[in-house]
Amino acid sequence: MSGKRIAIAINSLAGGGAEKVVMTLASSLTAMGHEPHLLVLQNICQHEVAPELKVHYCFGAEERNIDGFWRLSNSVKRVKQWIAGLEAEYGKFDLFLSNLHQTNLMMTRVGVAPLYCVVHNAMEEELKRQRKLGPLAWFEMWRAQQALDGQHLIAVSEGLANELRHSKRIKPASVTTIYNPFELDTIRTLAEQRPADMPEGDYIIHVGRFARQKRHDVLFAALKVMQHQVPLVLLCSNRKKALKAVKKLGLEQRVIIPGFQQNPFPWIKNAKLLVLSSDYEGFGNVLLEALALNTPVVSTDCPHGPDEILGDALAHCLVPRRDPQALAAAMDRVLTQGVSLEQLPILDAVGAEHVAQQYLALAK
Repeated sequence: MSGKRIAIAINSLAGGGAEKVVMTLASSLTAMGHEPHLLVLQNICQHEVAPELKVHYCFGAEERNIDGFWRLSNSVKRVKQWIAGLEAEYGKFDLFLSNLHQTNLMMTRVGVAPLYCVVHNAMEEELKRQRKLGPLAWFEMWRAQQALDGQHLIAVSEGLANELRHSKRIKPASVTTIYNPFELDTIRTLAEQRPADMPEGDYIIHVGRFARQKRHDVLFAALKVMQHQVPLVLLCSNRKKALKAVKKLGLEQRVIIPGFQQNPFPWIKNAKLLVLSSDYEGFGNVLLEALALNTPVVSTDCPHGPDEILGDALAHCLVPRRDPQALAAAMDRVLTQGVSLEQLPILDAVGAEHVAQQYLALAK
């Protein structure tokens, strides 16, 4: 196969799972002799971007509400001109991959082809969450999801793919499951770098945005009733907000908050346990990263991803959502008894090159 020029579009390169996914995919495609371009809507970057990656920004970091109702039309025109300029400079793209709602909203209106929208989160759960934030928040999410109607979609887990196939809100042109890519050898190498501020003793760890979806409130409630008095390390981007919540609950002595880490892998590797307490996910990247580093996990059995990652062998490490007692009991059990992390077939399915080949098959 001759080298393909692939545009991978996303809202920004802020600190999140989808952002890591697109950079891993781009790095793998580059290593395979292809030419990926990261088309980033807003010039916001919290990740360390490999120097060989081609990154292009459309809007400045200070430009707000670019997908707002009154601005969307002009923003779409600007994105269309931006992409036309990139293709004039580098040549036509063989494939467009769009990630996250804001970008999907833009790219489906720009009219590029062939276009695949990558869906990273449980759709119905996202709408439920936005409804609690008010009618405007719900409408903006609904509008972004409606943009997927009639589009070719990539789901990052089979559970998510089934939701999309049976959705009553949209009718996709196609739905394909492609797991998120992981450079497993790189993860293991990076895990050998020990930060100076890492705790010396035992600890459990949670990695993820300090957002309602991640249900830190359930995690903190579980922490209070655990038998093991092991500290909890939070790696999250909104440290100030997390600190405020911890102080409100009187957990300052139990919770360590280093904040967002460019390299979370040493923290994960040296933890006695990684916990995921989310209401919903699309895949659950941190579970996979922990298992790759031989770190035991406990997770809510949320839609979608954790059950596929843990499989039958680790199904006992799944607990019901929103149940602090069950979460605490599972963490205590794993800390006491341990778990076997041998023969996990999911690790073979998520290798970056294997995943990249699946994406390349979409470029006709």
